[in-house]
Amino acid sequence: MNKGESRKFLSKFRYSGPCGPVIKNSDGSKPDTIAAAFESLRIKSCVQDDFEMGRVVGTGSFGRVCLARHKSTDTVVAVKSYLKTNLVKNQQTSHLISERSVLKILNHPLIVKMHTTFQDQQCIHFVFEYVAGGEFFSHLRLRGQLCEEAARFYAAEVLLVFEYLHSKDIVYRDLKPENMLLDPNGHLKLADFGFAKILPGGKRTYTLCGTPDYLAPEVILNKGHGRAVDWWALGILIYEMLAGYPPFCDSEALGTYQRILSGNLTFPPHISPAARDLIRRLLQTDLSKRYGCLAGGAQDVKSHQWFRTINFAALKARSTQAPIRPTVKSVDDTSNFEDYGDLPPMVSDIELTEEEQSLFKGF
Repeated sequence: MNKGESRKFLSKFRYSGPCGPVIKNSDGSKPDTIAAAFESLRIKSCVQDDFEMGRVVGTGSFGRVCLARHKSTDTVVAVKSYLKTNLVKNQQTSHLISERSVLKILNHPLIVKMHTTFQDQQCIHFVFEYVAGGEFFSHLRLRGQLCEEAARFYAAEVLLVFEYLHSKDIVYRDLKPENMLLDPNGHLKLADFGFAKILPGGKRTYTLCGTPDYLAPEVILNKGHGRAVDWWALGILIYEMLAGYPPFCDSEALGTYQRILSGNLTFPPHISPAARDLIRRLLQTDLSKRYGCLAGGAQDVKSHQWFRTINFAALKARSTQAPIRPTVKSVDDTSNFEDYGDLPPMVSDIELTEEEQSLFKGF
């Protein structure tokens, strides 16, 4: 079952409590030891032979993520590789360059850290910290839906990330459970910045990108969009966490777009009035009324009654216990990721021209 199909089955499950088993490292060390090992790593430059490659922990349209060990530091990392011929064929080189530019300037505890990039004749490689807790999507799919306490926690962590990104004029544009990873202690690590874009001031962009369920009306209508799309996506995420499915889902993308543009929201009876109010304020089709886009910015969202129990300072410091605790037995534990089996090597028979290879200068 692929992730698109999995979304259709979320409502078949029911929430069985916010907490999984508490992390217990196989060597008896405290959970923070693993996180410290990731964060203390400072890889400056490298080549393929510097790594011992392990199993695949993620795949996408253009890339593949593998667990790896950086030999000289004996540090576990995640290496995301893209086949150059696919990037050139699908005109994705600019997205890759943009992703690298954005990641280089980011430094936030709730964002996956990029250590470095390198290339060979066939591929471009990004080296990231390894986040062993797995995709938030998998944890949500397993539970079906979250209680409001758990949903509020992860929504608040996303809110902090958006506040940080927007302060740097960066629009994320691709929020969804699949792009949210959990660290060994259950805290958020936002990943996949392929659609992120630097938009200074009130500038807009017109690229249609993102997941259909999470697209804002202004993106669908090609009116030009900015950071407001992230606040819309936060509203979708909160709804999906609480209901087990997105608010405008349809079997076809066109049907989803039509539902989004209609703006008609219906809620399952168990969602609280406070949560409904915040979701409605975030899913405003009128940008002048959408929460996060008003004069108060992110503070308006943080001050909403639904977040009244959240200590945002403690949350940013990751001193608050997360509601979901992944089982992580070691720094190279891959049990929280899907098993992709044996995949063919990432190679292409097509040889790039010198001009095409020059597109990747700087990696």
